Amino acid sequence: MISEIAELLTPVWGPMRLLNSSFLLAAMGALVAAMSAMVLLPLLWKYLPTDQGRAHAVGSAASVGKPMSAGIIMIAIIIVCAIIFVPADVRIYGSLLLLAAASALGYIDDKSGGLSELTLGACDFLLACAAALLIFGFEPARAWLPFTAEIFEVPAWLHIPVAVVVIWFSINALNCSDGVDGLSGTLALISIAVLGLLFYIAVGNIEMARYLLLPFDGNGYKWAILSSIACGCLAGYLWYNVPPSSVMMGDAGSRPIGLLIGILVMVSGNPFLIIVCAGLILANGATGLFKVAMLRFFKLRLFSDIRFPLHDHVRKNYQWSNSQVLARFAMVHMAITLALVSMLLKVR
Repeated sequence: MISEIAELLTPVWGPMRLLNSSFLLAAMGALVAAMSAMVLLPLLWKYLPTDQGRAHAVGSAASVGKPMSAGIIMIAIIIVCAIIFVPADVRIYGSLLLLAAASALGYIDDKSGGLSELTLGACDFLLACAAALLIFGFEPARAWLPFTAEIFEVPAWLHIPVAVVVIWFSINALNCSDGVDGLSGTLALISIAVLGLLFYIAVGNIEMARYLLLPFDGNGYKWAILSSIACGCLAGYLWYNVPPSSVMMGDAGSRPIGLLIGILVMVSGNPFLIIVCAGLILANGATGLFKVAMLRFFKLRLFSDIRFPLHDHVRKNYQWSNSQVLARFAMVHMAITLALVSMLLKVR
């Protein structure tokens, strides 16, 4: 919205052209989203449902009675800021609708005390399918992969199922990581920030894309602005969510934020970025999904000595405090992500 207004007013007043700067739009969007979250959350969380505790989760009693589902407010902030600061784009607007749907589903799950796993899994599958079709349609997609400089033309029958799997696991992995004050928000902020930087300085930059042998996306800067807005909102939320938390995003936040990470990964053209940029999120949350699936469908007991999600394992077995879990997981996640991104871009 702002960039379109700036184009109209620039002939009248030259300095308005600054509002066409993607860097300035990203910075302004992040700041407005952060301040909006910091102001609106304490004003509105009294209207949110409260946490009733989760069975088998370590330390869940400490969260009982706290307002949850703050994600419904966070996603609303992200959507409004994206409409204001991100130049018009059909795929981004469609993604915002999917984020709203995922947040509404999470809110219903939070308020009802928990929908069935089958219902949630099926809804997540539909969201992942819709996101995959929104990103690619039924056209071939260009993809870049680790350890090769070649850019591949991937047919729709292959890249759509891959996108569905990546996005589905991203939704559920972040949701499973939401069990320690500040953890899921911090891990998601790091992942989205790195993905946003990749869009801004690599995939969406024609000179760097050519240098790094990546497929250039002329709309990459728009996804970078959206990423910046999401990071700003997460930062504002974390102001109240670090140990001891005052409010929790709940499924209304973790599901749509996980969906956003999956969408960003697939738009980048490299599905392996889900491992590179969200590896610890997958290890913490998605491995538990894999363990349960192996037991239920194949009667195989794997990782029987490890409690999932991993944050519960270290709290139970190593007596880590919530603050220790948050700090150590964040440091490991950041170190691994930066190292793997560097390798991914240069070793090709």
